[in-house]
Amino acid sequence: MREQPVGPGLDFEYRTQRQRVLFGTGRAGELLAEVLGKVLGEQPATVQAGGTGTGTSTGSVIAPAGIAGASGTPGAPRVMVIATRRELERSAAVLAGIRSVLVFDEIVQHVPAESAERAHRAAQAARIDVVVALGGGSAIGLAKILALRSERTGGLPIVAVPTTYSGSEATAVWGLVENGVKTTGFDLRVLPGTVIYDADLTLSLPRELSVSSALNALAHGVDALWAPGANPVSALLAAEGIRMLAHALPRIAVAPGAGPRAAEAAGSDTSGSDPVLGGGGIHGALAGRKDALYGAYLSASAFSSAGSGLHHTICHVLGGTFGLPHAQTHAIVLPHVVALNAPAATEAEAQIAAALGSCTAVEGLLALRDSLHAPTALRDFGFQESDIARAVALILPAVPASNPRAVTPDDLTLLLRNAWSGAAPGGR
Repeated sequence: MREQPVGPGLDFEYRTQRQRVLFGTGRAGELLAEVLGKVLGEQPATVQAGGTGTGTSTGSVIAPAGIAGASGTPGAPRVMVIATRRELERSAAVLAGIRSVLVFDEIVQHVPAESAERAHRAAQAARIDVVVALGGGSAIGLAKILALRSERTGGLPIVAVPTTYSGSEATAVWGLVENGVKTTGFDLRVLPGTVIYDADLTLSLPRELSVSSALNALAHGVDALWAPGANPVSALLAAEGIRMLAHALPRIAVAPGAGPRAAEAAGSDTSGSDPVLGGGGIHGALAGRKDALYGAYLSASAFSSAGSGLHHTICHVLGGTFGLPHAQTHAIVLPHVVALNAPAATEAEAQIAAALGSCTAVEGLLALRDSLHAPTALRDFGFQESDIARAVALILPAVPASNPRAVTPDDLTLLLRNAWSGAAPGGR
């Protein structure tokens, strides 16, 4: 492991963001009721157990049964919940203590414009005061578009309750796909005012998605190190986020209840084994998820301050135009981008390597990926070799001017061909 080089003199800009962040394992429902009670100066409103999770459905909009909503409680906020049906079922206890007048469950990856428009119309018709986004980056991303389009005086507050490691909840970055093109932007109106992290809510994530989602979170930290607004403060957050995620990943890769042998194989401490938490007891699956959520928050905060770099430029095209799954695409592409930029970004490369505890950044990323049996090839997710030329044409004009090195069509072609096939980064 190398020593990190000493940086230049201090001359930089760092953007902070106003956000309340709450960590409380097993307390998401309690914290959500408390937060919503304060949104418009009201005390927490409760309903009968299960009231918010049940109702009659009309398309993608669910009107909760037996709930009077704001009309039954003068001055109370009119709450919209955004979550998939599966998330509504497994997180019913989280929502049981709040009043909602609208539930929208049409959650589509990358936030297509058509879905966003339907959600916007439903929110307008219900005169929504606050949105609760429960789920991953797609649910939170949809809430952001509603906040961006809202004409409500004072804006439309978002309370985010993440159930993955996407990091969207910690950024003021929004994204929307229209006519096969993904557009992104930065606007403080879309930053969730409150984030509630509860590691219990991640325990039902499938192993493969847990790994890919956490590697996606790690990519936020990496990209923040050479993004347009990269600075020493965001670099510290990014490096610590990368370190925490690298430490957590082997533990979250062990399915809860997998037992000591699986935990040991993943590098977890098996003392005090607890079959509910995973092979490593308090040092196992649940503790790993707590660390992963913390690392995801740090990395995303750095990304929100520094901006989007080359890695996200590539992945936004692959996801928005070719429909590739978000987390898995980030997990596959990341080592290839680092291999391209590393020779021209020695300080950032050293920070990544140090955070991973490896001799080089690429070696550390590959060792971590291989130990987790993470995805390695875009072709496994529907990307065709014939798509590479079109992807290069779309990516090239969007490459950030701040990228550590100039990027040519040949560079992108080689990068995408290797990522498509699963070949080693930088290989020809």
